[in-house]
Amino acid sequence: MCSGILPFVILILINLFQTRMKKQLISVMVAASLLTACGGAPKTTAEAEKFDYTVEQFADLQILRYRVPEFENLSLKQKELVYYLTEAALQGRDILFDQNGKYNLRIRRMLEAVYTGYTGDKTAADFKAMEVYLKRVWFSNGIHHHYGCEKFVPGFTPEFFKQALLSVDAATLPLAEGQTVEQLYEEVAPVIFDPKVMPKRVNQAAGEDLVLTSACNYYDGVTQQEAEAFYSAMKDPKDETPVSYGLNSRLVKENGKIQEKVWKVGGLYGAAIGKIVYWLKKAEGVAENPEQKAVIAKLIEFYETGDLKTFDDYAILWVKDLDSRIDFVNGFTESYGDPLGMKASWESLVNFKDLEATRRTEIISSNAQWFEDHSPVEKQFKKEKVKGVSAKVITAAILAGDLYPSTAIGINLPNANWIRSHHGSKSVTIGNITDAYNKAAHGNGFNEEFVYSDAELQLIDKYADTTDELHTDLHECLGHGSGKLLPGVDPDALKAYGSTIEEARADLFGLYYVADPKLVELGLTPSADAYKAQFYTYLMNGLMTQLVRIEPGNNVEEAHMRNRQLIARWVYEKGAADKVVELVKKDGKTYVVINDYEKVRELFGELLAEIQRIKSMGDYDAARELVESYAVKVDPELHAEVLERYKKLNLAPYKGFVNPKYEAVTDADGNITDVKVTYDEGYAEQMLRYSKDYSVLPSVND
Repeated sequence: MCSGILPFVILILINLFQTRMKKQLISVMVAASLLTACGGAPKTTAEAEKFDYTVEQFADLQILRYRVPEFENLSLKQKELVYYLTEAALQGRDILFDQNGKYNLRIRRMLEAVYTGYTGDKTAADFKAMEVYLKRVWFSNGIHHHYGCEKFVPGFTPEFFKQALLSVDAATLPLAEGQTVEQLYEEVAPVIFDPKVMPKRVNQAAGEDLVLTSACNYYDGVTQQEAEAFYSAMKDPKDETPVSYGLNSRLVKENGKIQEKVWKVGGLYGAAIGKIVYWLKKAEGVAENPEQKAVIAKLIEFYETGDLKTFDDYAILWVKDLDSRIDFVNGFTESYGDPLGMKASWESLVNFKDLEATRRTEIISSNAQWFEDHSPVEKQFKKEKVKGVSAKVITAAILAGDLYPSTAIGINLPNANWIRSHHGSKSVTIGNITDAYNKAAHGNGFNEEFVYSDAELQLIDKYADTTDELHTDLHECLGHGSGKLLPGVDPDALKAYGSTIEEARADLFGLYYVADPKLVELGLTPSADAYKAQFYTYLMNGLMTQLVRIEPGNNVEEAHMRNRQLIARWVYEKGAADKVVELVKKDGKTYVVINDYEKVRELFGELLAEIQRIKSMGDYDAARELVESYAVKVDPELHAEVLERYKKLNLAPYKGFVNPKYEAVTDADGNITDVKVTYDEGYAEQMLRYSKDYSVLPSVND
């Protein structure tokens, strides 16, 4: 509990909590709480004040650094474990690039060869534009925007790129056997320069073949109908413990036959997975306890076999390991990159528990059954007994794969519904990442531009730090773990709408309960009015300010943005007759005004009940109707206004990170005697090092 603290007042920015499935992401312009008494290591030491959190800004991106407080106080064995797990994390980088698009590795390597080997004028406009393009490719792990999924528009000409390729050492280019530089260029140029070729990494437009129109590399030669039929045939509606079909494979059609190419040692991506396994085996040797050792061993077995039942066994062992201070995620985890929501992108996070800050999340998780019992959801859709909800605040040691450079501030895993129901889940909030966002977000003028009046600004200044963290905790600790599927309901029944519905469900759970008197009773909120700060910023974001992430003329396609707009637009419409929430004009500008906060909470509860019903019953038609009606369309006039107002602030709407660098110190016999961490690596410097040291996959992975 954090009573009597003086919080640092941090301005709230766009998308206060940008969620991914089972994950709470913070937006690029974020502000979450900075509670010195509950945040582990002090935040105002001379060392922290001297730390430079900002690295550089380009396009719509800002690159930051994050500290790893308390790392130096870990035992030598724990440091060694972190080091090995970090190496395992970095070895998977190329997997994500290839998953995001089959040309990504070739394009990245071509761009890097020009960036490092070009002998022409590096101050020329074409070269500088190519440099920005490469930095965006690094950030997004491919040629499509990491969030909006649209293909980047290059600012350099095809003629420049061709001549630049011809000018560098051909040995540095990803040439196929017998291929010339000209042939490589002709093959790749349309992918980079033609806006009609692979325009979207993940297409979610209703009525289109989502597989054929998505550039991600999870399918080859199959249609959406064929893919859905392939996996439907595998499923047994009576199986109460189904594996996550399709999670770790590419679905292809060869010689007229549809089959899976599994990602495993000896299979697809085998070279990189073999390196991951090498470092996991070293980590296994310095595990903190037998339980953690068993987790690592089972993960190795999964990587070696590709067997999804083994993956479930690993997930169960992982969720039950609650005593280890060092923890990690490593593997094929989230399915947002697949338009059908089945196949998982590769990611990793190495971390250790923040012992002090974890007290808050433990209070919430210990009351999980109370929250489930008092939910506005119909009784038949509630869990009779909430099992295994554990929550903690962690310090990230390394970010990798689909968590790098853009990352989460919270995670709730595993994703399998039956494992969560039978064995529980782990929920974490990443304290040092939130802290880095906060430190980099001082004084940018965003709230002054978009918040309606001093009354709302005072609410935000006074309470938003607390309620932001609580909404994240409730979303992660309880929201994703709440409710249940009815017997026989396919976990994938909602298909392309599943991610949006799931995130809306968890967000609504958090929104409904952040206003509950129970939080005051538990000492988690200082006032019965504190929740109003969260309600205001959430609705402002969903109705208006998240539109800064959308290009003019586009609809909302990203699942988490759809979630927020769905909630905000639904509440706005349902409360319109009573003017519960209004969009009003002041001095020619549009603002959100909430006239009845209690009614807003009632509406959140009504929508939560309906969305839980949709999830529990697998009601695809209702999910489609809800999402298409409220979550997709953009008001072009309001959009143009928001973009114009935001442009004047000169802010980058997305943020990401460079990682710390770890170096093992060894004695004459090669034994590790210490692990040093440094923070001075630049963005391009780190990306080029990763491409040199952690890039073992071929440029074409079939």
